Amino acid sequence: MSHSTEAGTVPHPALQVPYRDLDQQRETATLGMFVFLLTELMMFGGLFCAYLVYRTLYFPSFQEGSKHMDLAIGAVNTAVLICSSLTMALGVQAAQKGRSKAIVSWMAVTLLFGCTFLVLKGVEYYQHWRAHEVPGLGFDLASSTAGVDIARVQLFFVLYFIMTGLHALHMLIGIGLVTWITICAGKGRYTEGYHNPVENVGLYWHFVDLVWIYLFPLLYLISRTRT
Repeated sequence: MSHSTEAGTVPHPALQVPYRDLDQQRETATLGMFVFLLTELMMFGGLFCAYLVYRTLYFPSFQEGSKHMDLAIGAVNTAVLICSSLTMALGVQAAQKGRSKAIVSWMAVTLLFGCTFLVLKGVEYYQHWRAHEVPGLGFDLASSTAGVDIARVQLFFVLYFIMTGLHALHMLIGIGLVTWITICAGKGRYTEGYHNPVENVGLYWHFVDLVWIYLFPLLYLISRTRT
């Protein structure tokens, strides 16, 4: 089926106004996704900057807060998201080749990884709640290094919950998008000529994974640094 809208040809059903062909539509959609991800980068970048400033000012307190992170869960979740990026990339590759069944399979595995991440994150949040490590809700560290300012440790947890909570929200949105892609792929909507929704969702998913790659060392590993 032709992708052109010139006289005598039938336009692709996925072609939208005002684009002249699928290539132009795909390039525009990809540019739009990169612009959107740039705004997301600025949002997370502001949080990272705030974290780094306070980490520099109150390093002993932030180091103390990091000691209360569940390193095992954080490491497993990091591995889970790295694997999910691989399966997403394979799903995008399948879409570029017009292999609908392969898209569904890889997206399903990606969904499994994404849900696993959220479940483990929920378990970790529950552990913090049980240990009274949620700021503003009777925050009280059962054990802490002598001389550490508890209020500044609580600041660490404030940033921790904001940054990881926002990341989890983005992961939840990503799961919704991947579910939508899986359903559409099951209906055979993606071909070699039209697959830019899969690519754009893939870009979003990789961005969310990349944010966690930075969150993990910043939040979980500073308790193992000396300066």
